[in-house]
Amino acid sequence: MATKDVYDEMVEKWHSAVVTRAEVYNFTGGIMRGSYLANLDSQGEGPPSQWSGRKRFYPTRPFAAWLRARSVDSAE
Repeated sequence: MATKDVYDEMVEKWHSAVVTRAEVYNFTGGIMRGSYLANLDSQGEGPPSQWSGRKRFYPTRPFAAWLRARSVDSAE
């Protein structure tokens, strides 16, 4: 069985299967703000997302995988 990492824990502790752009700061523990994510989205570099009305949201597992892929271990 694979070891859980901080990204798996983010998903498990979150109260929903999705996170809105407005909630990104809380989901990531303050690592990323929704405004930064909006900039990345406008450049086509953001995580997989969907719209519901005027709100953009991110499925938690793909969002966490996207964060993991962008992260660098400080031990490297």
